[in-house]
Amino acid sequence: MAEVDRSEKITINVGLVDLGQIDLLVDEGFYANRTDFIRTAIRRQLETRSAAVDKTVARRTLVLGTEHHTRGQLEELRAAGRMVELRVLGLASLADDVSPELALATIASVEVLGAFRAPPAVKAALAPRTV
Repeated sequence: MAEVDRSEKITINVGLVDLGQIDLLVDEGFYANRTDFIRTAIRRQLETRSAAVDKTVARRTLVLGTEHHTRGQLEELRAAGRMVELRVLGLASLADDVSPELALATIASVEVLGAFRAPPAVKAALAPRTV
């Protein structure tokens, strides 16, 4: 999966003094650009809370990283009369050829902290099952 597929765009508002300080650090060569500064700050903040994240992931039985389901995998679940709970911290995705009917027959619930990528009709069908 390409790097751009593994990221989400967010928008933040930053105070003018803070923005000026970021620009100063960029101008002085500490960071390549504003985005580099913000990504670095986020990573450092997450590092300071890594133990809490690890404990919560374990307690809530979340998949850490990515989880992708294909149409074939979901059809196998349906044939076996089984359902899956999508519980992901990161990226959960369903293949483009998964129908809303197949998703409803095989996905009991969706809890994603991060991004959930699926065809729009599938996301709409699963909305009542999404935490």
